[in-house]
Amino acid sequence: MPRLTKIFTRKGDDGYTSLGENRISKDDLLIETLGDLDELNSAIGLILAMRPQHDDVERCLSQIQQDLFDFGAEFHVPQRICITPEKVLWLETQLESWNKTLPTLKEFILPRGNPAAAATHLARTICRRTERSLVRLHRQTTLNNPEMLRYLNRLSDLLFVISRILAKVSREEELMWERDK
Repeated sequence: MPRLTKIFTRKGDDGYTSLGENRISKDDLLIETLGDLDELNSAIGLILAMRPQHDDVERCLSQIQQDLFDFGAEFHVPQRICITPEKVLWLETQLESWNKTLPTLKEFILPRGNPAAAATHLARTICRRTERSLVRLHRQTTLNNPEMLRYLNRLSDLLFVISRILAKVSREEELMWERDK
């Protein structure tokens, strides 16, 4: 059965949107958080569109895109828990495994590199913004699932490591921040 038979409905022309059975203002913090999640998912899609030349990273990012849709679904059906401790642990496992393959950082690196690495840095910053939106939402209305906060926190760290992995794959030199002396 088709879910999206009509792309425009005109129902949002008054500045409100539907969330489940409720009409909610498009500038509500919940809608902002959902928009940030959508932007994050799109940024990850951009990385994948660049064909990062790392099969494990591509599989990981594809799974994260699925998870982010599940993440948003929890706001539409609050009794449905999708972001589990196992998903957070999976992110941590990926992060630790890949980070072991990288040189130790003694200084901050500048967000750049090849296009896929730079796009991953951008996705990381969008993830941090999404996390801030979620924290504000959590303070306003307690989340049903605190794993959501942990997931985004781990994801931003993982995206940082992935940006380094993608730079390494193309033999890009990481440019260190030069402290003002």
